[in-house]
Amino acid sequence: MPKLSKSIVDKAKATNTEYLIWDEGVPGFGLRVYPSGVKSYVFQYRKGNRTRKIVLGRHGAMTPYKARDKAVKFWNQVNDGGDPSADRYKLSDAINVSELCDLYLAEGCSHKKPSTLATDKGRIERHIKPLLGSMSVSEISTDDVTKFMKDIISGKTAVDIRTKARGRARVTGGKGTASRTVGLLGGIFSFAIQKGVRSDNPVHFVKKPKDRKMQRFLTEKELKVLFQFLNEPSALVLNYNAVPAIKLLLLTGCRKSEILKMKWSYVDFENNYLMLPDSKTGEKKIPLNDQSLEVLKSLPRLKGNPHVFTAPNKGHFTGLQKCWEKIRKHLQMDDVRLHDLRHSFATILASQGASLLLIGKMLGHSDPKTTQIYAHLVEKEALAATQSLGETLEGFLQND
Repeated sequence: MPKLSKSIVDKAKATNTEYLIWDEGVPGFGLRVYPSGVKSYVFQYRKGNRTRKIVLGRHGAMTPYKARDKAVKFWNQVNDGGDPSADRYKLSDAINVSELCDLYLAEGCSHKKPSTLATDKGRIERHIKPLLGSMSVSEISTDDVTKFMKDIISGKTAVDIRTKARGRARVTGGKGTASRTVGLLGGIFSFAIQKGVRSDNPVHFVKKPKDRKMQRFLTEKELKVLFQFLNEPSALVLNYNAVPAIKLLLLTGCRKSEILKMKWSYVDFENNYLMLPDSKTGEKKIPLNDQSLEVLKSLPRLKGNPHVFTAPNKGHFTGLQKCWEKIRKHLQMDDVRLHDLRHSFATILASQGASLLLIGKMLGHSDPKTTQIYAHLVEKEALAATQSLGETLEGFLQND
């Protein structure tokens, strides 16, 4: 096996299962490639009868050269009779929350997608570190976590700052932010337990506020108005990708990223399926109805660009949000988000009697609880069905 270099790491492709590429120069030093495409550097060694593995860092945040230097130091420790995995936590009583968060990001997030990791980093830097960072991990109590949660709800960590020349970071408080951040903190303390830094999780007994994410569904009237516009969009100047992309969001229930990053190679016209090699919940197979196939067949193919929705730089179209803001303002639907089109797709399925299991499968929900928001619609249909049955049998009952 060759020496790990940046070119070798960059060429390593994701497969359906994770795999390791070992470095020929440093024993135990390797690259782990996950199905999600995430790549992490690792160091593996034996201590007694046990094989232990340390995550050195994620590729991108760390170069193969820095990872190799780190692996060499650990290898020297092993040769001297040390146990790097255990030695790192000898001072566990002294480690503070900020250091634990850094350790979690380095070793506890290798399974997460880059977008999820970016969100976690934001919550850590904007909420967890400012409020709890200097406190000892061993001393954090349930009361501390409860106060932490209340501080976020009250807006103690809310800021609005410039991040780049044209960038801006708007950090808000509120119950939703607090609930999700406390959930992340619970995961970080679970990681601490795995590493032997702590024996219990102080987050477990904290009652989080309900995370009331917006669930907006388009009414039948709104759907008619929207489709009328999409069929005749001349009232607005829009990118040519916008209208077909929005139609596919409504017709497939896909996430925005799944539609915009779609490639022609993913579309199986013969069997009427969209085969996504990677989505938020992994590999995904999406059935295509006649209407969505019609939209896809109407789109031009740009030579040299594999994407369905193309951009001039050979990448994919990224301006859908701005186009949607124009459309919703024109249609006086200012509170409707692009993601609400996905909700509307699921609502229509539920109103037609589709089961929660089927809806969850079509939306690609990994957790059945996520689909429960549509349960009341299924229940409504069940009530209507039993009412209809009762009316049908009423005559027989009266004759008895």
